[in-house]
Amino acid sequence: MRPTQSLNGGGGGAPIGRFNKFLGGWGGFGGMKQKGIITYGLSPNRQNPFAGAAHDAVFNTWRRFSAQVFYWAPPMIAGYYLMDWAVHRNEYLNSKAGRAEMGDEE
Repeated sequence: MRPTQSLNGGGGGAPIGRFNKFLGGWGGFGGMKQKGIITYGLSPNRQNPFAGAAHDAVFNTWRRFSAQVFYWAPPMIAGYYLMDWAVHRNEYLNSKAGRAEMGDEE
């Protein structure tokens, strides 16, 4: 039993394509070379990996802070005022005037 052309790699010298033209092997489709495409490269040891890092850190931090502030700020403020009220109430109840008001129930 012979494997099919696709299992054989598709090549086999058989003409394929729209106009019976061999398109080339895998990744090389034959045809004309492309013109007008310019590619530039820069070696990794010539790059500056921290270029703009401080600037981006400031604005990224601000973006993340402003997106989350309404989730944690209101409970934080409410907790602060609740603790402030509780401390002042405790100080009053343990003062001379507070004990006199409560009737010195101890």
